[in-house]
Amino acid sequence: MIDSTEYKVKLEIFQGPMDLLLHLIRKNEVDIFDIPIAIITDQYLAYLDIMKALNIDVAGDFLVMASTLIHIKSRMLLPQFGEGDDEEDPRVEITRPLLEYMRLKEIAGELSERELLDRDVFKRSLPYDYTAQFQGEEPLLDINLFQLMDAFKRIVEQKLPGAQLSFKAHQWSIKERSTFIMDKLKEDSTICFKDLFKDDRTISEFIGTFLALLELVHQGLVRVFQPDPYKDIRLEAHFADKEEMDHE
Repeated sequence: MIDSTEYKVKLEIFQGPMDLLLHLIRKNEVDIFDIPIAIITDQYLAYLDIMKALNIDVAGDFLVMASTLIHIKSRMLLPQFGEGDDEEDPRVEITRPLLEYMRLKEIAGELSERELLDRDVFKRSLPYDYTAQFQGEEPLLDINLFQLMDAFKRIVEQKLPGAQLSFKAHQWSIKERSTFIMDKLKEDSTICFKDLFKDDRTISEFIGTFLALLELVHQGLVRVFQPDPYKDIRLEAHFADKEEMDHE
């Protein structure tokens, strides 16, 4: 059994501070060139508080970005200079790297989708009746850590109004909750995210189930996705594929 007092959820498989900033910008529907720095900073720090409350190991880059945002926020509170002043907007300190990060992500996405045909890889032609079944199929949207945290927070607020997220490791086992999730996925290869918490009654049980899910995603045993932005988040079993690969 995992020593849950020392248990940390590693974040390297998820996103970093830049992804959190982009998530907040999209969530607030604001212009990247006119970021409401006070609001974004407060929300960014709130996410860090949630991660700490869940006992998720926060990488140093997140703390560096938090310091940068607080510094920019303090500069924005200073008296404004005249219109003719050449003083640069303090927000440029994060706008420039955000734009560069978005550009690199776009390039990386294009490269990952590019087919290296007739060089190192040769395309196998597929019969028409096989490819036809995928025509018109909507691409599934992968869910990032911050969207998953938002969904988890909403569920807790609905089921336990006023409850404070607090890590109490001695009341549950990550291993037990992981087994529970995998058993549900063995019964049905895809399940709704919110259904994981139907039987949870205490904040410790909610946190245990959520951290167990993050661990399974980290191990590549579960995929989290959304059919479209307006539908429920779903989980998909990947451990069958993993077992097949291990036996090859």
